[in-house]
Amino acid sequence: MKAQAGAAFLLLLLLAACEGRSDPPPSEGATTPAYERVKNSASSLGEAETPVRIGELGPNFPACYAMARFRDRVVADARPVPVRAAPFEQARETGRVGADGQFFICTRSHDQRWFAIVWDEAAGASPACGVSLPVAARRDYDGPCRSGWVQSSLVRLESGIRHEAPPQQNSNH
Repeated sequence: MKAQAGAAFLLLLLLAACEGRSDPPPSEGATTPAYERVKNSASSLGEAETPVRIGELGPNFPACYAMARFRDRVVADARPVPVRAAPFEQARETGRVGADGQFFICTRSHDQRWFAIVWDEAAGASPACGVSLPVAARRDYDGPCRSGWVQSSLVRLESGIRHEAPPQQNSNH
């Protein structure tokens, strides 16, 4: 009889402890605030810019390492190709190169999907752009021609860039 009384007492004690208890709302007790997704927010990717770097191969090579044109399928389409401010599709468009245009390739993106190019709108891959000769150190292109990024899948490499060493100055005084 004592065992039954003890079990009944224990059962009453458990019922009394649970009677006033309720589960807390899901947000109580959490230390991390609830995530709220902002709908239709503009992507910051379109604002990003990655400057074109020249001199990537060092001071013994031209500032940009190759000349190129677009592949035949691009030329057949005859529409100008968009040039981006950074190496991805969401980057803002900074210009267009004619489908039959020629340009310099200065570097590529880490994933190899984009080429950084320099071109003269009137003359294409012109010596006036200043990337046919070596530069002392790697740097962002700030020359007189246009620069930006194009998808590498659209590009056909033509050749390296020939350069001649600048004429030696006479050291006779």
